[in-house]
Amino acid sequence: MFAIRSRVRGISPELLDRYREVATSTLGHFTDIGAITDLTPLRRPTRLLGSALTVRIPHLDGSVIREALKMAEPGDVLVIDVAGDERRACWGELRSYAALRKGVAGVVTSGRVTDTAELARLRLPIYSRGPSSLTTRALELEGEVNVAVAIDGVAISPGDLIVGDDDGLYALTPERAEALLAPALDKQAREAARRQEAMASNPEWWR
Repeated sequence: MFAIRSRVRGISPELLDRYREVATSTLGHFTDIGAITDLTPLRRPTRLLGSALTVRIPHLDGSVIREALKMAEPGDVLVIDVAGDERRACWGELRSYAALRKGVAGVVTSGRVTDTAELARLRLPIYSRGPSSLTTRALELEGEVNVAVAIDGVAISPGDLIVGDDDGLYALTPERAEALLAPALDKQAREAARRQEAMASNPEWWR
């Protein structure tokens, strides 16, 4: 039996917009909490930003992902906890088409993905443990949507901010995202100034 909870409004559109230029490496200078280090993007360059719509599947049965896709709204990031089965792919080509139709911002799974040649051609950021030909099945036994999940020891709740780029991936509660924003933007502004100085004095470095 599926356990599907109501949507959670976590990150405000204003806060989400202000995070558009924040790099994960900048966040990594301020906090270890929320860093998901064992997943990698399927394609580079990549940028992922959105609000978590969480899913927990019971190992072999990936049926509840379909229910999450029905609930998904533009800007959601599907965060899929595969309950420890890290050999198996719960995400592939056809689910990616469904996600793109709904305007999903990206996908994060603690498991693997399949159909990687096709996924790499799509403009859908996907983070996973890599490819696998072994997949979940449509058994329709059980699963959960919009519950607290954990990926690599990082607790993720519905509505949390998900930030990803080529360097890594972060999950932040709305409160933590708000607290980290000002120092992160200040650090990036100072780094940008130093970059401009270096480019002006040593333009040959960029040729």
